[in-house]
Amino acid sequence: MMNSSGVAVLARGLTVVRGDRTVLRDLDFTVHPGRITGLLGPSGCGKSTLMRSIVGTQAKVTGTLEVLGRPAGDPALRNRIGYVTQAPSVYDDLTVRQNLDYFASVLLPGRSNRDIRHDHVTRAIADVDLVSHTDVLAGRLSGGQRSRVSLAVALLGTPEVLVLDEPTVGLDPVLRRDLWNLFHRLADERGTTLLVSSHVMDEAERCHRLMLMRDGEILAEDSPDDLRTRTRSETVEAAFLHLVDEANALQENVR
Repeated sequence: MMNSSGVAVLARGLTVVRGDRTVLRDLDFTVHPGRITGLLGPSGCGKSTLMRSIVGTQAKVTGTLEVLGRPAGDPALRNRIGYVTQAPSVYDDLTVRQNLDYFASVLLPGRSNRDIRHDHVTRAIADVDLVSHTDVLAGRLSGGQRSRVSLAVALLGTPEVLVLDEPTVGLDPVLRRDLWNLFHRLADERGTTLLVSSHVMDEAERCHRLMLMRDGEILAEDSPDDLRTRTRSETVEAAFLHLVDEANALQENVR
């Protein structure tokens, strides 16, 4: 169920404080359904904290944050959101299929029919192109393959929203390309809403919409083309640097 404004994620005044540090500062943004939204910014700018807030695992969140028309963290969202953390979440002593079978039994408890769970597992393995490694122990996979197993787990049950925290870090260019092709298929063919974080600016060009972050704030929220046009920049990276300079100049004037 979408909220009345037809957006997948809606934030108003979203703030997260950790100790004496404000990690996210009064954020207002929307994430549109069936699109790929890129969350870009340097390491430590608050991307992971924002993603944890959206999936409901972040403590001390204030303000308004709705996902699919419900408050973030609502139990009704558990089977509607897929989440992939930076560290692969797999069991090394299980094969690829055994890992997926186990997580399917946990994540799809209402689907008691073993054939149905088997179909979900088979589809997820195919989605991430690991069919040839189905019976390989996860501990023997490369880092990129292990990351794909984690992604397959998130795809179980065909989630409506998929939250991916830097899924392409450390991957070779070919695998990065293949994953981005998969992300676009999920958005275009299944209507999945994807929120993908990265600190690699060239990945911004692959997104439908961008949120550029710095120091817990959103500098801009727009399409790559509109960001380049607005800042008269040739690349998204140049647009980001332009916006940083603007923000710095504004702070200096306030002082």
